[in-house]
Amino acid sequence: MNTFIWRGALKHRNYRIFFLGQGVSLVGSWMQIVSVAWLTYRLTNSAVLLGFVVFASQFPSFLLSPLAGVFADRINRRLILLVTQALAMLQALVLAYLSFSGKITIPYIIGLSIFLGLVNAFDMPVRQAFVADLVKDLRDLNQAIALNSFLFNAARLVGPTIAGILIALAGEGVCFLVNGISFMAVLVALFYIDSSNHFLKNKEIPFVRQLQEGVAYAFGHPHIRGLLLQVCVVSLTGMSYTILMPVFARDILSGGASTLGFLLAAVGLGALVATLKFSLRKGNSNFEQVILESAIIFGLSMVTLAFVRNLLFSLVLLACVGYGVMAQTVSANSLIQSLVDDDKRGRVMSLYTAAFMGINPLGSLLNGWLASRIGVLFTLGLNGIVGILATGALSWLIFGKKLTKPNFR
Repeated sequence: MNTFIWRGALKHRNYRIFFLGQGVSLVGSWMQIVSVAWLTYRLTNSAVLLGFVVFASQFPSFLLSPLAGVFADRINRRLILLVTQALAMLQALVLAYLSFSGKITIPYIIGLSIFLGLVNAFDMPVRQAFVADLVKDLRDLNQAIALNSFLFNAARLVGPTIAGILIALAGEGVCFLVNGISFMAVLVALFYIDSSNHFLKNKEIPFVRQLQEGVAYAFGHPHIRGLLLQVCVVSLTGMSYTILMPVFARDILSGGASTLGFLLAAVGLGALVATLKFSLRKGNSNFEQVILESAIIFGLSMVTLAFVRNLLFSLVLLACVGYGVMAQTVSANSLIQSLVDDDKRGRVMSLYTAAFMGINPLGSLLNGWLASRIGVLFTLGLNGIVGILATGALSWLIFGKKLTKPNFR
C-alpha cells in the first residue's frame, strides 16, 4: 500500500489499533450476515421473509440512531462502543448455541435480529463519530473514512467466501461461533485505545434540546440535507438488493451457499477497489462528479444483471455494482464530515446512519415484496433505473451552489 497511507491516518496510534481490531471482527460479522440470509431462505423458501429478517435487523437504526447521536456527543464514545460490541458478541454466541442445539427457528432469528438492530442503532453512529477522535488531525479524516470503508469491504470480500465454504462443510452454526469469537479482537483494541483526552461539550444542555439542535443543524443546510437524501437513495436501491442474492444464487444460477458467498464477495471486491482508490487520494476535489459517475456505473450494471444467467458475468457485474455503491457512500460521508462542526458530529452522523442503515430495511421489504410479484430479475433492473434517475436529480440540487459549512446559531 502506498506510503502516503502511513503518513496519513495510520500514523495515529489509536486509529491504527482500532483499524486492526475492526479488521478481524468485520470478517466474522460478514460471515454471520451471509449465514443468517442463507439459513432464513433454507428454512422458509420465502423472499418476503428474507426481506423481513433484514428489516428486523436494521430498522431500529432508523428509529433510534438520532437518539444515539445525542449520546455520542454527551458520553465517552469508547465506553459506548465497549458495551455495544460486547452485546453484539452475545447475540452471535446465542445464535451459535441455537444452531448447534437444533433449536433455531424463524421467530428466534427475527428476535435476535431485532436485538442486534437495537445494538447497531447505537454502535454505528458512535463508531462514525469516533473516527474523528482517533485521528485528531482533521487533514487525515477523509483518508481514515476511506480506510474504514476499505476495511469493511475487505471483510465483505473475505467473510462471505469463508462463510459459503463453512456452511457447505459444517453448517451455519460454525459461522455464528466464529463471529462471536472475532468480537474479542475489537474489544481488546478498545481497551488499549487511550481516550483520556476525549472531552465532550454541552453536557448540561437538555437531551431533547440537543436532539432538536442536531436535526435543525443538519437539515438547515442544503448540502448536508441533500447529501443525506442521496445516502437514502443509495440505501434504498444500492444496498437493499442484496437481500435477493440468496434467491438469485439458488433459483437463477442454480447454485448453493458457496455461490451466494462468491456473489457477495464480488460486490465486496468492487467496493474494495473504490475504497482503496479513495484512501490513496488527497483532498475533497470532484466528489460531486464521483457521486454522479458512480451512480451511473451502479445503475447500468444492475440493469444488465437482470438479463444475466451466467455466474462469471454476474460476478463481474456485481463487482461494478459494489464499486458504484461504495464510491457514492464514501464521497457523501467525506463531504458531510468535512462540513460538520465537531461538537455536533455525533448527531449529524447519527442521521447519516439512519439514512444509510435505516432506509435499507424498508428497501429490503420492498424488494422482497416486488420479487414475489414481478420476479427477482425485474426487481434488480428497477433498482438500477431508479438509482440513476434519483441520483441525477439530487446531484443537480446538491451541487448547484458552492459547498460551505453550516451557519448555525
